Amino acid sequence: MDLVLQIAFVLIFGVSAWVAGKKFASIRRNIFLGRAEALNDSPGLRWKNMTLFALGQKKMFRKPLPAILHLFIYVSFVIINIEVLEIVVDGLSGSHRFFAPYLGGFYTFMIGIIEFLALLALIATIIFLIRRNILKIKRFTQSELKGWPFKDANFILLMEIILVIAILTMNATDVQLQNLGAEHYPNTGKLIVSQFTSTLFSGVNMETLIIVERVAWWLHIIGILFFLNYIPYSKHLHIILAFPNSWYMRLNDNGIIENMPVIMNEVKTMVDPSAQVTVIADPPKTFGAKDVTDLSWKHLLDAYSCTECGRCTAACPANITGKKLSPRKIMMDTRDRLEEVGNNLSKHGKDFVDNKALYGDYITAEELRACTTCNACVEECPVNINPLSIILELRRYAVMELSDAPQEWNVMFNNMENNQAPWQFNPADRIKWAEEIK
Repeated sequence: MDLVLQIAFVLIFGVSAWVAGKKFASIRRNIFLGRAEALNDSPGLRWKNMTLFALGQKKMFRKPLPAILHLFIYVSFVIINIEVLEIVVDGLSGSHRFFAPYLGGFYTFMIGIIEFLALLALIATIIFLIRRNILKIKRFTQSELKGWPFKDANFILLMEIILVIAILTMNATDVQLQNLGAEHYPNTGKLIVSQFTSTLFSGVNMETLIIVERVAWWLHIIGILFFLNYIPYSKHLHIILAFPNSWYMRLNDNGIIENMPVIMNEVKTMVDPSAQVTVIADPPKTFGAKDVTDLSWKHLLDAYSCTECGRCTAACPANITGKKLSPRKIMMDTRDRLEEVGNNLSKHGKDFVDNKALYGDYITAEELRACTTCNACVEECPVNINPLSIILELRRYAVMELSDAPQEWNVMFNNMENNQAPWQFNPADRIKWAEEIK
């Protein structure tokens, strides 16, 4: 029977890893459907950013309470993987607590810490469920989260509760089996949590304890493997992508808007026909972005990295004042469109055209025009996503390719072209305002 279970574990583990690998490979392919963008400079600073923002969660602590609760879940997730590693080794080798005989007291310490963190994660997860479903925090109930995103968030939290309860149950019954001298259950010493929770199973016979322990063991590892395959379809993909996204963040100041060299050449020669211009070896075929493939790969990595936490939208002045713009929705729409493009590529090949686009079919002109380019969304994002950059690319396409701009903007554009200023007066009169303060 043990051999049958060992073979079953190998098959389940192998299939899960293969399916997850295929999905992660498709996500990587989708990201690189975007335009090239060089973001490899200053590696020292990039490692620092990744450590501070992804590992250290620096921006999360602008809201201390949820940051601490999230830290409990995050740290427990990282540390519990040590025990998951042992479970995988046990499953592949047919052993039980493979590392215990080799690590002795350190093993007891590590499992005890894991249990304590798991308990903190359980408490934090319950509080997060209350915040979403009972307190109904505003940023968790906005329109873009209705339907699947809301269910996804709750499902993940419930999954985390099941996984934590499974590992605590496994350890508690394991302690009782050690006390009863059951074969193949090595002494782990006094664990921080299980020395107390094991009393819930006092008086239970050995056969029942073994069944409960094995069920909890299988439930935990199958849950982990399910989670591995579910992550690519969930907002929790940020668990993985927050690290590369922080490493590849743009290092220029947030207030700087990237100009197009082709347009800069036009402006320079318009103002001064003798001005030196930069030779563009590979000029863009279009201005701005109509669809996800017109964006850069970093924009697309941003979209997949979105945590859907809504901090960007909560800080957006346009959204606060009732406009339709939600930076979180911009990222979610970009990701959804990219998934659609990727699925079309897999099913129909690279020449397939579905006559849809990110601009118009997913994101409207009204949303884009509401943006004040204040960078609040960029400043707030805990994983260094830049919704503004995508908004500007889409808006650039609308204005320069479709001539789709409000009349007020067109007046300003004409003034800039004719008067080199947003206002309608002769450039020669520009300094006259100073005469009034003499």
